[in-house]
Amino acid sequence: MTDIKMTHRYPRVLTIAGSDSGGGAGIQADLKTMSALGCFGMSAITALTAQNTTGVRAIHAVPPQMLADQIDAVVEDIGVDAVKIGMLHAPDIVQAVAQAIDKHQLRRIVLDPVMVATSGAVLIDNPAIQALVQLLFPRVDIITPNLDEAGLLVGRALHNEHDMQQAAQQLLDMGAPAVLLKGGHLQGDTVSDLFVTRAGSTQWLRAPRIHSHNTHGTGCTLSSAMAAHLALGHPLPEAIAQAHRYIRQALQAGAPVRTGHGSGPLNHFSAPVPMHLRPLIPTQESLS
Repeated sequence: MTDIKMTHRYPRVLTIAGSDSGGGAGIQADLKTMSALGCFGMSAITALTAQNTTGVRAIHAVPPQMLADQIDAVVEDIGVDAVKIGMLHAPDIVQAVAQAIDKHQLRRIVLDPVMVATSGAVLIDNPAIQALVQLLFPRVDIITPNLDEAGLLVGRALHNEHDMQQAAQQLLDMGAPAVLLKGGHLQGDTVSDLFVTRAGSTQWLRAPRIHSHNTHGTGCTLSSAMAAHLALGHPLPEAIAQAHRYIRQALQAGAPVRTGHGSGPLNHFSAPVPMHLRPLIPTQESLS
């Protein structure tokens, strides 16, 4: 039998987030998104949740050492090209992630500060929010809060685009290098997201609203798509643009489908692409 020479590898994306037993958000949505975009998805689970389309029933924390062990196992064997961080519910979990970023020199990191579920359930406590700001904002490339999450971070409700501009600047001042503030919760037929960077760039991303009851996991999906496109080598603005195209397609395709009795999931596989291949260069394999 002739040995097969292995000459390629996949773009590798690690999601550090909570598990959604309903499959529409969290780790499950992340892995579906990464796969649909042709990347190899890996996971480090921070918490187990008992949830479905109608809400979150229970949260069971993963011990910090177990989380660290998951990250170590993935990075030391497979390697990581980009990272998406989602639900981090406690300060010691945040600290474990920050230590792992430093230990493995992880790069291309998208932080989705998951604090409020689609159902309205609060998923994080105040000490964890402070740890998130202090330990992770300086270590990631971008944060992607929605209006509710940004409101929790800056301490006030956001009602319009002017509020969004002020909050985005405040988040930069709090240590985030870049912010994609999602305005989907504002009223109106146009959805406006705001992308700002510490370097002074400001860009509004506007698109017609897609009316759908199936919006569970939109934030998880968007941030995972951004991480996937960063792993594919796109610069941050292009990764955001590509992620927006993907999520709008997934929303549109999932709108007429009924899954459960509440806010259903997107159609993550409405237009999947084959797994991307990269040349296997030995000197690259030591990089994470």
